[in-house]
Amino acid sequence: MSAAMSLDGWREYVKPLEELAERSGLSFHPVDFEAVPDSFMMEVAVYGLPVRMPHWSFGVRYIYQLIQHRMGHSRIFEVVFPGNPGHAYLASSNGLADNVLVTAHVLGHADFSRNNLLFRRCQEQVSERIVEHAANHARQIQQAIETHGAERVEAVLDAALALEQHVDVDQPLRRELYPEYATEPKIVDDEFRKRFESLDPAEDEPTGTDYLKRAPVPPHPERDLLWFIGHYAPELESWERDIFLAVREESFYFYPLFATQIMNEGWASYWHARLLREADFVPQQVYLDAIKCHSDVVRPIAANQQVALSVNPYHLGFSMWEKIVENEGLEAARRIMQQDDDFGFIRNHLTRELADELHLFRYTAKDGQIRVLDIDLDGLHENLLAPKYGFGAPSVSAAHVRVDGTLELEHDYTTDGRGLDLERSRRVLEYVQRVWRRPVVMHTIDHEGSPHELSCS
Repeated sequence: MSAAMSLDGWREYVKPLEELAERSGLSFHPVDFEAVPDSFMMEVAVYGLPVRMPHWSFGVRYIYQLIQHRMGHSRIFEVVFPGNPGHAYLASSNGLADNVLVTAHVLGHADFSRNNLLFRRCQEQVSERIVEHAANHARQIQQAIETHGAERVEAVLDAALALEQHVDVDQPLRRELYPEYATEPKIVDDEFRKRFESLDPAEDEPTGTDYLKRAPVPPHPERDLLWFIGHYAPELESWERDIFLAVREESFYFYPLFATQIMNEGWASYWHARLLREADFVPQQVYLDAIKCHSDVVRPIAANQQVALSVNPYHLGFSMWEKIVENEGLEAARRIMQQDDDFGFIRNHLTRELADELHLFRYTAKDGQIRVLDIDLDGLHENLLAPKYGFGAPSVSAAHVRVDGTLELEHDYTTDGRGLDLERSRRVLEYVQRVWRRPVVMHTIDHEGSPHELSCS
């Protein structure tokens, strides 16, 4: 096979695979496929988008990814951006079989992102053309750098990106500000006050027996810190608010990718295997090489007879979808794909039988010793899902703004079930304080469960 064929020959299989996918019941927006150098693939994987706002933290992540790649610990076959159209970047270093498999895998992702309700809701609120949308954000931030200077813009990005997981996707992207007054007026029961109020009511004051009380800010613990600071920081300038809200928009886009990773990767893996089995137009040797690549993708982390101590989402998701289709049928699988996220998927469909088959269990690792805790199914479910709560971030809310403007943050460690890294938390508070421009305090516990009040002023 010629070098040109191995590098670009996969393109002739794109259209037949798309047609086969549609005949098989997949429904997806058009996907733009492009083969790019490994260095660009790594940049896209680190930034999360082909063009994104500039910040030093992405450089740190790039170096880490580069080291992992050169040590042979990671390989990026493709990066997919859901939307209409979708965008898929394939590594130009992939062989023909790799990219044929990846093309089928991408079509599974495209079907998932178009039909899963969580994806649809978030994309409808942000944009179905996220690549172009994020590029507009990057241009706006570059203009802010030219106008206000790199140092000021970086300080805002430091704070916004440190809080990028602290959004509330249960609220709409474009939500109303808090009401200025409390929704339930205070009823005056005292007879003397009733008579006093009725003597000379001011034109702009409520009449009768009701008092309108100014609502506190926030009126309830606010989990969406990006939205709250973007709208209620006392001295935030309009361009700074725009940066906070741009980061929040992109977080809304990334949330479904995070919250459905096991389902999504498993669904794409199920469909690339199924499409390749039915693709009689793919040469036998290419098919065999692609199936070997499939086996590498969906294998457990550990090799041979060892039991994996961390879960490969491709392996777990693929195994679950195969079992669901086998037991309940493809239409039932599609309904689950449309309605669930990883929380519902794992809790409702990771059965004891499959958990035993996959050798899944809860464990602790200390001083190099592995100890199995239990094989309780509910405990296993929650152990798998624990890193996904709250977008993977601690449950921290804006609880109160004092009269002097001090912002009080509250870490809900009873629900969260974990302590914080105090040094890292202090750095985040410093970032927040620079944009809040008043003191910031947070009540939390450390990893040992001891209470702490962190402050920055």
